[in-house]
Amino acid sequence: MPALSLAPRALYEEVAELLRQRIFRRELEPGSWIDELKIAEEYGISRTPLREALKVLAAEGLVTMKMRRGAYVTEVSEKDLADVYHLLSLLESDAAGVVAERASDEELASLQALHNELEAAVADRDRFFALNEQFHMRVLELARNRWREQMVADLRKVMKLNRHNSLLKSGRVEESLAEHRAIVAALVQRNPALTVQRMQEHFQSGLEAAA
Repeated sequence: MPALSLAPRALYEEVAELLRQRIFRRELEPGSWIDELKIAEEYGISRTPLREALKVLAAEGLVTMKMRRGAYVTEVSEKDLADVYHLLSLLESDAAGVVAERASDEELASLQALHNELEAAVADRDRFFALNEQFHMRVLELARNRWREQMVADLRKVMKLNRHNSLLKSGRVEESLAEHRAIVAALVQRNPALTVQRMQEHFQSGLEAAA
């Protein structure tokens, strides 16, 4: 039987990732118009893969398509932010409860190790951001529900559009770490109800800091 020949990543997917990272870095500001002609010229591509890329980002909520006006980077209102945090709290606290109940000792140890890395990264904001997200996504992974995992991944992309990221608030990193310690402690105790409560408190504090 001949070996399978896997197609390379589609051009529009590569363009979508490039634009996604520019949006997250604020090179493309929330509310700003996306100049399709200029970007196509920058990347040396036609507008067809660019438009396909924009459709992907629109489906993720990062881009808003406006009739006869083109594509804009999505602006997140206070209500949008509250709605996203509400859903993340429900989904991630539920996942954390499942992990507290079902995860193996080795899996819980992997979360503890990630948290230790987070503790050590306080002075490196970019690394702290990355590890913070990695911790949350690892909890989702261990809960073993791919639909919930995908929903959270998409919601977290929208959360990154917020101009006033909660972790940028003075003192918020230390507060977040304390909340993570409480989550890890509840997980290690294998106390699902307490773990759910601690994760919900974490998101409530995050929303208050981001608002």
